[in-house]
Amino acid sequence: MKVHPNVIEQLKYPQRVIEFTIPLKMDDGTMRMIPAWRSQYNNALGPYKGGIRFHESVHKDEVMALSAWMAIKCAVVGIPMGGGKGGAQVNPRELSKKELERLARGYMRLLAPSISSDTDVPAPDVNTNAVIMGWMLDEYQKVAGKKDPAIITGKSIKDGGSEGREVATGFGGAVIVDQVAKHIMKKSPSKITVAIQGFGNVGSYIAQFLFEKGYRIVSLSDRHGAVAGKDPLNPFLIKKCVEEKGYVAGCYCVGDVCDYSEKYRISIEEQLESKVDILIPAALENQITEDNVRRVRAKVIVEMANGPIAPGAELVLLKRGVKIIPDVLANAGGVATSYFEWVQNKKKQHWQEKAVLRKLEWIMISAFQKVYSTARTRKTDFRSAAYALAAQRMAKKMKT
Repeated sequence: MKVHPNVIEQLKYPQRVIEFTIPLKMDDGTMRMIPAWRSQYNNALGPYKGGIRFHESVHKDEVMALSAWMAIKCAVVGIPMGGGKGGAQVNPRELSKKELERLARGYMRLLAPSISSDTDVPAPDVNTNAVIMGWMLDEYQKVAGKKDPAIITGKSIKDGGSEGREVATGFGGAVIVDQVAKHIMKKSPSKITVAIQGFGNVGSYIAQFLFEKGYRIVSLSDRHGAVAGKDPLNPFLIKKCVEEKGYVAGCYCVGDVCDYSEKYRISIEEQLESKVDILIPAALENQITEDNVRRVRAKVIVEMANGPIAPGAELVLLKRGVKIIPDVLANAGGVATSYFEWVQNKKKQHWQEKAVLRKLEWIMISAFQKVYSTARTRKTDFRSAAYALAAQRMAKKMKT
């Protein structure tokens, strides 16, 4: 990393962790106490930045680790923001809409005295969305006694959200794949086969952008299974099919025609182990493990999910010469566009989607080139290069 040991020692710990308990009044009149946290990891580059998640498995260590990840991600793509993360230990699916709103407002009411749009800017994460961010924004403004839409990103357009936010992560990932094709594979898109695991917001959009660029998408999947065949798939038609059927495996859409039979269904395990040029895990963490890594045959893996490759499995892949584009680079389009939203709110501006995506493309290309150059100069893998680059950028600011 070429960073002073004293800086590394500081980067082992978050600067501050706020721990609180939300009193949640249930619809039946009873009270539940919900544990919650906000980790403010490092603000050397700018305000703490990171989402708030509602999940039954949320705990303090997880929030601290994710806040460190966010700091690295912001530093890698060169946006002036630090790392933060928040969460409440609750299963939101067990709550009514009114209970969920009371939870969101309760979280922000307790957090509000510790944040401002110049110090800490939350966003949506697991099980939170633009509606929940709207409730939190309203609650913050009540507590603060002033309007400040920049306090939260990931809002709906009517609340001051940014255009292009929904497609940003997938679009940014597609830009990275283009750079991989140009600098690593040195092939045209029409000669590159791609498998994408996950067909949610990230997976479906990166599939559509890559399809438009001419890549051969040979398999797609969701949690129910995968679809694959000899011919390149059309993700636009598959998305329409999924809206009707509810799952990917019965949607073999090639050209302008769909076959709804399921004879092209394969398992997710088979998809991960298929022989393709680029594999894009865009679903959950730990999909490639020490158990299945020796059967993975992709030449390049672009991590659109957070942590889809277990550390032990990554060592095996690197020894085999597989190129891995890390999540802190590949899926950073979302946080970069959150930064754009913050800037728009601060300047009282509203940018059109084309302008947002044009700025995002420039940021992603620049980030890839810096990581690629660092990897070649240091003769190391892309993840190590990305972390070294991020640490150096934070260290430089910490010293000044």
